[in-house]
Amino acid sequence: MTIKIGNAPCSWGVEFADDPRNPAWRDVLRENAEAGYKGIELGPVGYVPEDPAILADALAEYDLSLIGGVVFRPFHDPAAWDDVLDAAVRTCKALKAHGAEHLVLIDSTSPRRAGTAGRANDAEQMDKAEWSAFRDRIAAVARIGAEDYGLTVGMHAHAAGFLDFEPELERLMNEIDENTLKICFDTGHHSYAGFDPVAFMEKHIGRISYMHFKDIDPVVKADVIAKSTGFYDACGQGIFCNLGDGDVDFPRVREILLESGFDGWCTVEQDCDPTLPDTDSLRDAKLNRAYLETIGFS
Repeated sequence: MTIKIGNAPCSWGVEFADDPRNPAWRDVLRENAEAGYKGIELGPVGYVPEDPAILADALAEYDLSLIGGVVFRPFHDPAAWDDVLDAAVRTCKALKAHGAEHLVLIDSTSPRRAGTAGRANDAEQMDKAEWSAFRDRIAAVARIGAEDYGLTVGMHAHAAGFLDFEPELERLMNEIDENTLKICFDTGHHSYAGFDPVAFMEKHIGRISYMHFKDIDPVVKADVIAKSTGFYDACGQGIFCNLGDGDVDFPRVREILLESGFDGWCTVEQDCDPTLPDTDSLRDAKLNRAYLETIGFS
């Protein structure tokens, strides 16, 4: 059993492939390796070159493995289906070309839910028909990843989307076969949503195929929830703090992984605003790696 620690371009502020604020992709790979990580996620499809030869050379240059990739698209919006499908297929092709294992599906933020992140009782709910169509779109992409490309597909709950809160994630898991769709569990988003990530892991570790390590500043969380602050503004206020500085019990997270025989990658994700003067992604990547070593991750 081996638990490996990677990182992701979102820790350098890369959320969207065409964002002019993005750092150069080679700089992200170089700094990721400099910080001591041996693996990295793809980032939003189109951020790194989609020519497999170019990315393969860069991964080899920095001695990095490609861990997986995320389809962060509005699964909740039927009018966006072509965009969702395009991103999914392109991501699958990139992952397959580089021997990556994990395809992660995330319903992106919705204006209908922007102000109720962290407030499950106040969040707008889909009606039965809308939920069924939403679930079916997720299942269709999961089947593409699992059956057509041989990837392990995990659903990732995310603040301000329509899969934000624990009951929604559990409902989806009950309605889609676990051989098709597993869970990419993000500790920080689960805390942001107002639920206990450790309790969820203890209950559902058998379905968790992949981990995103993220911590939450409880003071910032309380403030942004009270003020109905949007997700990206909350990121700019530092809601995702360095690992060990927030309210997630990472020593217990590690124990649960070890007790379950978890074998594979856990990826650090510290969403941030790269334009803020106090943002230093390389510094934070090093600090996060050092913290994980202090609690027993190698």
